[in-house]
Order: sequence, then structure tokens, then C-alpha cells
Amino acid sequence: MPNYRISEAAELLAVSDDTVRRWVESGKLAATTDVSGRQVIDGGALADFAVAQAKDLSDGRGANVSARNRFVGIVTKIQLEGLVAQVEVQSGPHHIVSLITADAARALNLEVGSRAVASIKSTNVGIETE
Repeated sequence: MPNYRISEAAELLAVSDDTVRRWVESGKLAATTDVSGRQVIDGGALADFAVAQAKDLSDGRGANVSARNRFVGIVTKIQLEGLVAQVEVQSGPHHIVSLITADAARALNLEVGSRAVASIKSTNVGIETE
């Protein structure tokens, strides 16, 4: 499972570094220390936190969006069945579900807690990794 530095977790949750630090200090979000002495957050724990946090952040404004959108987020669930993979990504308050081929999911090395970008155009959603 990947680990994320405070700044990376903040980007994935669409909040400031200070907000993530406050969540860690208050015990809302667990962090450990890596070999360099920096605070890091387990990817699986961050995925669970992102899903729970998103339920509290719905804004209901119905924002206008362009034809092409990219949402940086964290993989929260993967279901592989035969030739198809269902991949769920949490990007701040946005929950995105994509159906891609199982081969693509394997080639991207997707796992819960992985950083991913959901690229959306019309009704098609693709998943990218760095």
C-alpha cells in the first residue's frame, strides 16, 4: 500500500496542508513517520477517509464544467470481473466510477490507495496514473 506525505494527501483531498495536519493532530486521520522522519499517511486509510469526508462535503451547487475534466484523486475500490474492471476514485467531494478493461487496470498497477487521475469526456471516464 502506498504512503502519502501531508502535502500529497492534501492535494488528493482538495484541502490545505494545514487542514491535513489538524486532522492528524486531532486523531481524525492517522499518520506515521517514514525513514526520513516525515509524517506519512497510509494509502488505504486515506482512501477510507476520503470516502467518509466526501459524504460531508456535498455542495449541491451543480457547478458548470467543460467537456474535458481531470480529477486527481485516490483509488477507493477496484472490482475485477472477467475482462472488466470497475474502478472508483475519490477526488475531494467527487466520487467517480469508471469501467475499464481488466488488462488496463493491471497495466496501470491500480490498487486501493493509489493516486489516479479520472479524465472525463462526455460519458466516458478513463483512469491515468503517473
